[in-house]
Amino acid sequence: MRETVLGSDADEGTSSSDALPVLHRLSPCSPLGTARNQQMEKPSVADVLHRDALRLRSLFQEHNHGSRFPAPAPTSAGGGLSIPSRGDPIQKLPGALEYHVIAWFGTPVQQFTVGFDTTTPGATLLRCKPCAANEPCDHAFDPSASSSIAQVPCGSPDCPFKGCSGPSCTLSVSTNNTLLGNATFFTDKLTLTPWNTVDSFRFSCLEAGFRPADSSTGILDLSRNSHSLASRAAPSSPDAVAFSYCLPSYPSDVGFLSLGATKPELLGRKVSYTPLRSNPHNGNLYVVELVGLGLGGVDLPIPRATIARGGTILELHTTFTYLKPQVYAVLRDEFRKSMSQYPVAPPLGSLDTCYNFTALNSFSVPAVTLKFDGGAEVDLWMDEMMYFHEPGNHFSVGCLAFVAQDGGAVIGSMAQMSTEVVYDVRGGKVGFVPYRC
Repeated sequence: MRETVLGSDADEGTSSSDALPVLHRLSPCSPLGTARNQQMEKPSVADVLHRDALRLRSLFQEHNHGSRFPAPAPTSAGGGLSIPSRGDPIQKLPGALEYHVIAWFGTPVQQFTVGFDTTTPGATLLRCKPCAANEPCDHAFDPSASSSIAQVPCGSPDCPFKGCSGPSCTLSVSTNNTLLGNATFFTDKLTLTPWNTVDSFRFSCLEAGFRPADSSTGILDLSRNSHSLASRAAPSSPDAVAFSYCLPSYPSDVGFLSLGATKPELLGRKVSYTPLRSNPHNGNLYVVELVGLGLGGVDLPIPRATIARGGTILELHTTFTYLKPQVYAVLRDEFRKSMSQYPVAPPLGSLDTCYNFTALNSFSVPAVTLKFDGGAEVDLWMDEMMYFHEPGNHFSVGCLAFVAQDGGAVIGSMAQMSTEVVYDVRGGKVGFVPYRC
């Protein structure tokens, strides 16, 4: 029986020297001011669930048939650009991101802390000068200071705004008849590491009024869009993958983001792959198929078609993993049977399978296994499948970190922690390398 026992340690891998360090927004090493301010204020489960809800609603638009998170609304063919017409897009997107890296834009380079995401609206977004009056502007890119910048003209194939007029590819974003700012497309040099640069990289400058809530400057687009960083920096060698990342297990740890890295199997690492699928509603998404669940090394009695229908999204900035109600019910019931010897605790919000470990000296939980199409499997151990009311303290109240919801399945960041997730876009597959950060 596979189980995770408190106190067991996994071997840790290390990232390549040219990878970008990945920091959680609450990391004590994060350059973001909000990270330093919030470090001592651990987020409650209500905060986490609220952030998850915002992310899920951005993936699965609301409709009137009673489902909270239905299928995404169609975009342009192949996955287009969709900047929200209401609200502040750079606050709703980068402001909600859990993980950040440092990148450099322009010539000479201007350094910024930015989020990265695989489910972005089809463009890298960057807060730019001019800023709104009386607004801090130190975390904003200055286009006028770069000698390598070029404006994307209206009508260019690189301009996603249909019907724009004037010399520049610009869209004005407003709400309630109030101008929030302009989104103008440029191309410029992007520097990720001294050995990894992208010339004439397209991004959208969000000007005058756009300010992320977390003091970051923008968001790197790693989606399947043809203009994304994942597409532009895609290696020509068949021995390399588009990108990979490893999310740190704790805010104090460091993960990595690597673009164009050598395939892990060529480096002697154990990797299992699952095929990439297409989403007919949003071509920017990376979709795979979750086809089964295991608990303690035993397959759960769930029909493959019940789990796989609708595809599964790998999500960087949703914390918990969301399953269809009938799928979650089987996992929950079997988990409860295996944990019957431990004292039950009241639910924490939507986490309804909780236990009180405060009076114990040791305990174990059966490991959950995610089984994907093609034979890929990911074993989840203690910190990847249990949410603890006191973060970092296993001898507190712990809950199964899965939630039932009516939309498509979403594999959240907890289930991906410490695993290198490899996006071999050329090969049409996603791989999983255990214990890499």
